[in-house]
Amino acid sequence: MFEVQEDPRTSVDGSMRGPIGLLEVNDVTKHFSGISALTDINLSVQQGEMVGLIGPNGAGKTTLFNCINGSLRPEIGDVYFDGINISSLPIHKRAQLGIGRTFQRLELFAGMTVREHFMVAERRRNGTGRLWKDLLNRSAPTEAESELVNQMLALLELESEADRPVESLSLGRCRLVEIGRALMVQPRLLLLDEPSSGLDVKETAALAMRLRSVQKLRNLAVLLVEHDVEMVQSLVTRLYVLDFGTVIASGETEYVLGDANVRRAYLGDM
Repeated sequence: MFEVQEDPRTSVDGSMRGPIGLLEVNDVTKHFSGISALTDINLSVQQGEMVGLIGPNGAGKTTLFNCINGSLRPEIGDVYFDGINISSLPIHKRAQLGIGRTFQRLELFAGMTVREHFMVAERRRNGTGRLWKDLLNRSAPTEAESELVNQMLALLELESEADRPVESLSLGRCRLVEIGRALMVQPRLLLLDEPSSGLDVKETAALAMRLRSVQKLRNLAVLLVEHDVEMVQSLVTRLYVLDFGTVIASGETEYVLGDANVRRAYLGDM
């Protein structure tokens, strides 16, 4: 199991700690083939806070998520998690520290039930068993594992669908399965990448209600990328807006959405 150094003044690479807060993105810049995808990005999320990240397609939102969870590393700038500089850490070590993520495109396993998805996530968190044994149903769950899975099923109100294969569920329920799988690793920060993608109005409202409940119950920090403005308004207290890889506005949600530059860049107002 990865362990953080005990000295509260230093990061895992021995350098001095940065700003104290759950997530701090400082001056992050990322290029692809000489083109700037992100430029001097500064962003913060506190424990128990749900923050929104919006912007038009190609603005750099997914690139920023990738820099936070370790899929990409910026050329300039640093990412801090709970005061620790994690900029050099790989994905799995960032996950061990408490960073979870979902994706815009569903990444569920056909033929596996909801319960099995959660069980695999729990075993990955603990590093017990092998993935192929789980997929082939050759490794019986322990009592503790079953209890944690049952708790997640109850939290997301998925008990009635627990033993159904995910391909038999509606898209809205599949989104909940993916969120539940991310929650099984017990993150302190959850990165949600367009969770309402493909959902209708009713499904989006139900998902927003469930996210709000889970976030409060677990005191989660959430960074939400989302195109549905109504959903954003119903969930987040603060908002960052990206356009062409730069932050063009940040602050309280209603204030930011009323900004003229934001309305031109994101909402299409003239």
